Amino acid sequence: MAGKAKKKSRPVVSGLVVLVLVATSGYLTLELRKQEEPGVTEVRNVGVLDGGGSGAGSKDKGEERWSRLENPARSVLRDGNGRIQAVFTDGARTATLTGPARTFEEPASTSSKVSTTDWVRLMPETWKKGGEKEAWFKEWYAEYRDSKEDDLFAFAFQYVAGAPQKKDEQGIAYAGDADFGPLNTTGAEGGDLRLEQSDFYDYLGVQYPFRDGTFGTPEAMRAKSLDCSGFIRMVLGYRARYPLMSSDKAAGDGLPRTANGMSRSGEGVDVLPLTGITPDDRPSNIDQLQPGDLVFFKLDTRTKERLDHVGMVLGYDTEGHLIFVSSREEVNGPTIGDIGGVSRLDGNGYYAKTLRSAKRL
Repeated sequence: MAGKAKKKSRPVVSGLVVLVLVATSGYLTLELRKQEEPGVTEVRNVGVLDGGGSGAGSKDKGEERWSRLENPARSVLRDGNGRIQAVFTDGARTATLTGPARTFEEPASTSSKVSTTDWVRLMPETWKKGGEKEAWFKEWYAEYRDSKEDDLFAFAFQYVAGAPQKKDEQGIAYAGDADFGPLNTTGAEGGDLRLEQSDFYDYLGVQYPFRDGTFGTPEAMRAKSLDCSGFIRMVLGYRARYPLMSSDKAAGDGLPRTANGMSRSGEGVDVLPLTGITPDDRPSNIDQLQPGDLVFFKLDTRTKERLDHVGMVLGYDTEGHLIFVSSREEVNGPTIGDIGGVSRLDGNGYYAKTLRSAKRL
């Protein structure tokens, strides 16, 4: 499906620069250490980047003002200096709030780093024009406007390579390094390296009762595994409590099981509407995407009319590229990495060319 990652060649050091190397031994030791470490993805708080240089606690709460924007229709909250504090999209439950900056990086599989002040959270109700006057919103926003409680991005990075295990009060491991799925041992020509169909309850290893009365029953061989849509269902559904469907065709509302089901469902707002599955149907206006949006791809001709991959927009990396996080078989789990194709939505890379639609839940 994608080319192999290129190996970086090591520079040859001549004897003429030995003195320089000795003088900079501390730097070299640090670089060698980076190569030797397993490359656990980091999430670091680096302070508040508010654009005004005044640091934390500088929000002019008494002078906040609301405005409306279109395409998609949304409400924007700004502080007294005009800085965006939050964005709420009509028909969506995800909200983007401005908070302390964090840096997301995955040194084992990419040099990309995303430093962002965006925190994406799930609201208890769907947003609509004038929602700022509703009691539910006032209560919710008062709780989360300055909160450092885990958001969707924090949840997502609790499943990358090297992420530490977390257990609930019942001893169930609900977070930690996740695989994509078990190895495909059938040996069929053209078959995938790893099997799909590992949902969030497979990772958990416990039965999950869906609202339609059915139960998701885990398979032992899929323990601690999340395929691409299973990863999104874990982050948005099991962790953030967005309603989940037991399948694509189950009765009721909620997030369907597959990438194709999610992309074609009536959930949320179609930020980049699906117009088709061919290369000519690649969206051109990706500047409308915002952190937390779900992005859908057409990677495999074997899936015919179905879209077959989903990820979540993380933001712009330090080089200005729009990055997404997803679970992929090549790296065997959730990643923002370059193995099997760089995780960029701009340019002409593998995933950029196969992007077909986007949704804001």
